[in-house]
Amino acid sequence: MFDSMILGLGNILQWNNMLAMCGGTALGLFVGAMPGLSATMAIALLVPMTFAMPPETGITMLASLYMGSMYGGSIAAILIRTPGTPSAAATVMDGYPMASRGEAGHALGISLFASFVGGVVSSIVLLTVAPLLGRVAVMFGPVELTSVAVLGMTIIASLSQGSPVKGLLSGAIGLALSTVGMDPITGIPRFTMNNINLFSGIPFTVALIGLFSIPQVLRLIEKDEGNAERIESIKDSVMRPWFELRVLLPTILRSSIIGVFTGIIPGTGGDTACWFAYNEAKCFYKPGCSKYEFGDGNEYGIAAPESANNAVVGGALVPTITLGIPGSSATAVLLGGLMIHGIMPGPTLMTEYAGVTYTLLWAILFSCFAMFVEGLFFTRLCIAVTKIHNRILAVAITILCVIGAFAINNNFFDVGLMFCFGILGYFMDKLKIPVAPLVVGLILGHMLDVSLHQALLISGGNWSIFVTNPISAALLTLALLSLIQSTPWYVNWKKARQSKKAA
Repeated sequence: MFDSMILGLGNILQWNNMLAMCGGTALGLFVGAMPGLSATMAIALLVPMTFAMPPETGITMLASLYMGSMYGGSIAAILIRTPGTPSAAATVMDGYPMASRGEAGHALGISLFASFVGGVVSSIVLLTVAPLLGRVAVMFGPVELTSVAVLGMTIIASLSQGSPVKGLLSGAIGLALSTVGMDPITGIPRFTMNNINLFSGIPFTVALIGLFSIPQVLRLIEKDEGNAERIESIKDSVMRPWFELRVLLPTILRSSIIGVFTGIIPGTGGDTACWFAYNEAKCFYKPGCSKYEFGDGNEYGIAAPESANNAVVGGALVPTITLGIPGSSATAVLLGGLMIHGIMPGPTLMTEYAGVTYTLLWAILFSCFAMFVEGLFFTRLCIAVTKIHNRILAVAITILCVIGAFAINNNFFDVGLMFCFGILGYFMDKLKIPVAPLVVGLILGHMLDVSLHQALLISGGNWSIFVTNPISAALLTLALLSLIQSTPWYVNWKKARQSKKAA
């Protein structure tokens, strides 16, 4: 394990990887500052650009973009009262009121420092916890991998926002789409409709670009910018004195821990963590610590959600790295980037692909420092980014989508397929069906397909092997509990019990 960590550190310190990290962080700041864009969409668009790069360089750029966009989302939230990313939704509550008082730099400085601390805390957890859990990887065979895939599907679907049934439906669609192409064991074509372009399956990156980018384009076109409230300039300093930041440190550290644990739970993300941390900050807040109350420009109301959403990055990568279960939609796309380079997700990431994996772990930590330095210098420039018209941005994104989809296989069929997935993602959004479980279904579907077939071959077709194997039985039990907790009768019973206690 120590040798792998040293190998990863040596990789990240190479000049090309450092350059990729700085570039990815800067791009993340830009994407986060643009209302309507998201880290997931940006990573999906950037994946084709990493084809010509070594795996370590490509994954470093993608991870840095993820970290940078988390802070970048607060720029739009503070300056134009519109979250640049869903993870910055809670920052609007106090960030914009503070900026309206002429303290935009103050608000952005608190956000930058909190994001930096949250990212560092989660990176430390990732570097210490993930390698320890990775040692368990040698115990995982086809039987255990099948149960991991089932657990990943049930957790993601059951924790989807809104209806659990819609989450399960989305996951099932993704699972079905993952079976398109040649059977990996028998070589028999499945659901290809005799189209040779589908014999190798649905290109994962094409699906991601369509699902996350085209719906964003359509939303940008639909959005009315006429009544947008904007801060035209930043007059005060973004670099805040230590005595101001020191009093916020306990709240930032507490919120960072909340963000890490929220991120570890697959299916949650920065949008969930930011509200958890904001609520806890209000509970721990002592009157008189600030001149302003929560909702009127309170410093604690900015520090808490911003540290939490950056801490989610490292937390979400813990199940992603150790089990191959994406902790969020952004990490799902990161796994797609690994698959493009021939690195299959799963517990073997920590063993067979240790060089790339540990480079990713170090990239998360180093990108926090790159984000802090670049944030100090470039945050003032980002006010111009927030003024780009939505329709201009929509055209640019569409062009990048077409180029990215075509570049994968130099095939116009992939461009058409990308638009099909875009239309699917758009209507899923309109129907409030979450897209994240579909993405997870696409990722875990291949693992489930291969490992299930291999496990049944080992057992001679005896399905009881999944319950007689201790690790598999434990994972399937967790999957069952996850499903039970998401059922309507359990939710109603829990609400009734809470109401009874309150009475």
